[in-house]
Amino acid sequence: MTYQYHDESIIKNLAEDTVFVFGSNLAGTHQGGAAKTALLHFGAMKGVGRGWSGQSFAIPTMNEHLQQMPLSQIQHYIDDFKIYTKNHPKIKYFITSVGCGVAGYKVEEIAPMFKSISRNVIFPQSFRPFVEKTLPKLTQHLLQSFITDDLIFSSDIQQAIQDLDLTDAEKSLATIILNTPIYPEDSNGRDREFEIQDILHNLNGKIFDIELNTKTSMVFGGAILALLELYHLNENDFIDVWKGQRNIAPPKAENHAKR
Repeated sequence: MTYQYHDESIIKNLAEDTVFVFGSNLAGTHQGGAAKTALLHFGAMKGVGRGWSGQSFAIPTMNEHLQQMPLSQIQHYIDDFKIYTKNHPKIKYFITSVGCGVAGYKVEEIAPMFKSISRNVIFPQSFRPFVEKTLPKLTQHLLQSFITDDLIFSSDIQQAIQDLDLTDAEKSLATIILNTPIYPEDSNGRDREFEIQDILHNLNGKIFDIELNTKTSMVFGGAILALLELYHLNENDFIDVWKGQRNIAPPKAENHAKR
């Protein structure tokens, strides 16, 4: 199924028939991220942490104590939202990266929960590989297009990705990987330094010549770690693709949903 997508830039107004959908907490504090945007520009109400208000719709991803909800509970609220969109087909729904900001989840954990939703939604571009099709196949061209210093440390990563000679699905993958927080901490506050150092040690001298234990190398290695985790790969797999010795198919979509 093909959906509409937006580029995830900050917006302050939408057409009258379009509702702003954001991740919330059950206390309805709306203090940051998309929730604050909903409060300031789309009629979200303080104390209303679930469902419709004004020109907005809240999907809880944190509880009333502002703690991260388990994915199973978020899935329950997203399933309710799916029913709502089906029962209100004349309304369009502008979906933000629900649960991927303050709540701390990754796109690959949240986006698959929206699969099979009705067509009257507009997704973030980063959700595309998970709601419309599987992740792209890993090829030498794809890896060498975005695992580069110039792109990883670009002042405008999103624009740099759009300028690449890649398919839309491949650009979505690059966006996911380069926007996944890994170093100095991942989105769950975990220190991944040892894992990154191990990866860089295993790759150094084989396909890269890297000055280890610098901030630059750790950020670079963090992007590789995010890719390996997303595709369930190891360093040898990465080396094979980088050298063009083989391509690697993506993990099956259902693997993303079973978290």
